[in-house]
Amino acid sequence: MQTAVRVSFDSAVAADRRGYDIRIGPGLLEDLPDLLREACPAHRYAVIADSRVNELYGDLVLSVLGGAGHPVDLFQFPAGEANKSRAQWARLSDELLAAGLGRDAAVVALGGGVTGDLAGFVAATFLRGIPLVQIPTSLLAMIDSSVGGKTGVDTEAGKNLIGAFHQPLLVVADTETLSTLPAEEVRSGLAEAVKHGAIADHAYFAGIAERAESLLEVESSAMTELIRRSVEIKAAVVSADEREGGLRKTLNFGHTIGHAVEALSGFRLLHGEAVSIGMVVEAALGEALGRTQSGTADRLRETLERLGLPVAIPPDQATDRIVALTRVDKKARGGRVEYALIERIGAADAGTGSFGTPVDESEVIAAVDHCRQAS
Repeated sequence: MQTAVRVSFDSAVAADRRGYDIRIGPGLLEDLPDLLREACPAHRYAVIADSRVNELYGDLVLSVLGGAGHPVDLFQFPAGEANKSRAQWARLSDELLAAGLGRDAAVVALGGGVTGDLAGFVAATFLRGIPLVQIPTSLLAMIDSSVGGKTGVDTEAGKNLIGAFHQPLLVVADTETLSTLPAEEVRSGLAEAVKHGAIADHAYFAGIAERAESLLEVESSAMTELIRRSVEIKAAVVSADEREGGLRKTLNFGHTIGHAVEALSGFRLLHGEAVSIGMVVEAALGEALGRTQSGTADRLRETLERLGLPVAIPPDQATDRIVALTRVDKKARGGRVEYALIERIGAADAGTGSFGTPVDESEVIAAVDHCRQAS
């Protein structure tokens, strides 16, 4: 079964963006020549992949595109979040320049969220911007990071602090690539699906818990439907608010605390695992502030635990260090950090009117400590 979801931007953005399709289904890597010819014709394609994904799918993509007459080069970087860095961005950019790629080239990001962010930032900045195609191979990338145009790299100060909005011309999610995904990466992706349900669709949230076993076993029909619905939710939000002026902030639920605990773990925690913890903490924070329905944190905790995800602050992470990292988060405004809270499962909280709520650090400390005690 194959399906497609359309991202179409509103207002002024629509004047220079036609929008793009997100293709979802099995076997789509074999269809790349036709898909690229239609959505992103280019003189040359620069495929960027990490070392792990290159071993799995690099030769296939090169063969499929090259066999169809598409000039294509592959550029590799070491796998791992630690390599989503300015150093790797500079090296890859230099390699594209050395290879003689021009403005009539396009970047193809082949891999998970790290690759999509890093390769996307290369595309956004190379010769002031060239076309980008996202080919996500992880569940998290398929349902979240490949959609919406956020690109960037990490710094010692925090995650994704240097980057750009650069929308792809096409997203191709070949669900067959999920068969090579480690179980912990599947769980990590499911955390973002839970987030989509928590902010926008109560029935979808409930369905994830009901189908937990099938999803963890990567059952084809259940997984395809999960990807489709998550992409629909994110596409609708991004289409309405490309640059995160309001509604798009809802997608940050769980991420302020999540990014902090992820960084403090030395990225041993996967992104989705950190977001899982962050959602529980931020739901508890919302309850304490009177903005989130009582019992929401417990319901999130139950669903996330059913998926095998962590839900409590790691015992080796000090509260003051977590709070310090939130201060350099991109969502800080006027010296206070804004949190994207939910009103209840399936509905985001409008906050001060722009879907962000500035919160005093004392309240954050209490929520973090509460969730540590609940472990």
